[in-house]
Amino acid sequence: MLRASARAKSVMLAAAYRIAPPDLDDGTPQELSLCGSLLVQGALMAARAGNDRAAGDLLDEAVELAARVGDGNDHHHTAFGPTAVDLARVAVAIELGDGTGAITQHETAIERDGWRWLPLEHRAAHLVDAARAYLQVGNVIEAARNLVLVDNLAPSEIRHRPAARRVVAEVAQQSDAPTTITDLANGLGLV
Repeated sequence: MLRASARAKSVMLAAAYRIAPPDLDDGTPQELSLCGSLLVQGALMAARAGNDRAAGDLLDEAVELAARVGDGNDHHHTAFGPTAVDLARVAVAIELGDGTGAITQHETAIERDGWRWLPLEHRAAHLVDAARAYLQVGNVIEAARNLVLVDNLAPSEIRHRPAARRVVAEVAQQSDAPTTITDLANGLGLV
């Protein structure tokens, strides 16, 4: 599994660097978006492998591309831009067990104008990640609030996405879980 993950990451990064123009000033927004999205995916893979340095370096590379692309675009259906990189930093922090850092980054990211421009599904998936971060620091109320918000914004994310269903079940099983989340979990057949 680890070898397959390392191989996938190297293939992804090779593709990213192949797409990237030699001079970023000559790159089209489409090229920069695709390359940046692949760098973000590589950073997430590095974080899952516990390599915080590689994850940080890849996100730092993605920041430069994101600044050139800007928020509010959806080249190649990536929704890549500065806000997407901020959201990736949240996911990386969660994978590395830094719930506090993830929450700080989350609270900043959702205040950006670019947050509203992201596709609804991207925002919903991020709010599931935010719930994981709140759960990491023991804030069950905020974790539940984010999951209920996802259910209101994009119910299919909660109902059909296995990762989201796992988070709902985990939050609902906490002794101090609010009734809103236990009701949601019961309605989904998770508890």
